[in-house]
Amino acid sequence: MIAVQEVTKWVDIEYSEPNHIYLLEGDRVHAYIPKGADTARYFKKPLRIDQRRRKFVKLDYNPFDATVKSNLIKVLGSKGNEYFIDPDAKTCSCPGFTFRNTCKHIKEYV
Repeated sequence: MIAVQEVTKWVDIEYSEPNHIYLLEGDRVHAYIPKGADTARYFKKPLRIDQRRRKFVKLDYNPFDATVKSNLIKVLGSKGNEYFIDPDAKTCSCPGFTFRNTCKHIKEYV
């Protein structure tokens, strides 16, 4: 996963998006830090981000390591996929947790 800063120059006043910092894995966003904030917001399930007509710059440092949620546990699923468990919120980013609100990863690690 990489941390990127959006540097898109928005010209349409009606559709002006703030340029946040994102934690990306391919075309999926696992978390973001809103512009002007210092705390990351993590998603239960990674969201797909449309990168067309948007510009991103890879950051030399990872600001997500210094946020409140740096206690996430990285686990491997049965098919080799990586998922993240938040032990405080008792959530997991795997598909099983999304559908059932529980999963084997939570039971094993929390």
